[in-house]
Amino acid sequence: MRRITRIATVGVASAALALSATACGGKSSNTADSGEPKVAIAYDIGGRGDQSFNDAAYAGLEKAEKELGVKGTEAEPSEGEGDPDKVQRLTELARSGNNPVIGVGFAYGPAVAEVAPKFPKTTFGLVDDTSKTGKNIANLVFNEEQGSYLAGVAAAKVTKTNTVGFIGGVEIPLIKKFEAGFVQGVKDTNKNVNVKVQYLTQPPDFGGFSKPDLGKAAAQGQIDAGADVIYAAAGLAGAGSIEAAAKAKKWAIGVDSDQYSQKGLAAYKDYILTSVTKDVSGAVFNLIKSVQEGKPQNGEIRYGLEEDGVGLARSNPAFTKMTDVIKAVDQAKADIIADKIKVKTAP
Repeated sequence: MRRITRIATVGVASAALALSATACGGKSSNTADSGEPKVAIAYDIGGRGDQSFNDAAYAGLEKAEKELGVKGTEAEPSEGEGDPDKVQRLTELARSGNNPVIGVGFAYGPAVAEVAPKFPKTTFGLVDDTSKTGKNIANLVFNEEQGSYLAGVAAAKVTKTNTVGFIGGVEIPLIKKFEAGFVQGVKDTNKNVNVKVQYLTQPPDFGGFSKPDLGKAAAQGQIDAGADVIYAAAGLAGAGSIEAAAKAKKWAIGVDSDQYSQKGLAAYKDYILTSVTKDVSGAVFNLIKSVQEGKPQNGEIRYGLEEDGVGLARSNPAFTKMTDVIKAVDQAKADIIADKIKVKTAP
């Protein structure tokens, strides 16, 4: 039976107590009092229910609960929180005996770097960030530009207006990888296709990952300007872009999870051509499994097209029936794996 406990950020006094305990040699165990292994994930901006990135991480935890018999704990982010909040959250999760403790998203980088040395027997997973490393840190990263290249190929093949759009949640290097791959895929397929690029917010404002209304407005603007295919890498905000595309009867391309199959987007699925998938669920599961087997992963664990760590979903029957598009996508995938196509990681 699946059991999940949610924790919330506690007060400053409790945080101080937790940090004091770790400073005095606090230890972490991977076994609950009942003998059941405990694992935890701390979600990125938007939290569980984003139909995308965080939900993919949750799927990995859910699989581990079912197949490995672990007890999972989920920790949700708070709006406007900073690094001290994340440090507190990860400290509490580690002190509670969870192993591994996984921070979902690059925003957890500084917190993982601070907390991990205090719990040397606990493995910390850090998704989408290689800048913070350590002996007990596993950096789970993906070649997002490769999957995005395939989306660009598909977009260039299906557009009838020779105009497509890319929407990024926040203009940061990680999302620039999505943009770079997509634009390159489009241009390599048809140089005459125009790609409209828009970012919803700029750092330090990360609201572009959590506000569907921003994604919806951006997509509508691109559609009004002639785009008939919209690819959004924007977390929860991407749901708004999908809604706008569907209502305009244009194609949307999802991200991270297979968004055609997400229940929260069922009303729009007929217009979700495909999704650029990242096997975040597999990466989370593999890390949990490695800890349970006594051989915890550490260092950079990279997932690309060759490992099926990124890819292009084929759940929409309308997409699979586009034989010329599928053929072009398959050829591009083979060429990337064979290193015949080198996909850029920056625009």
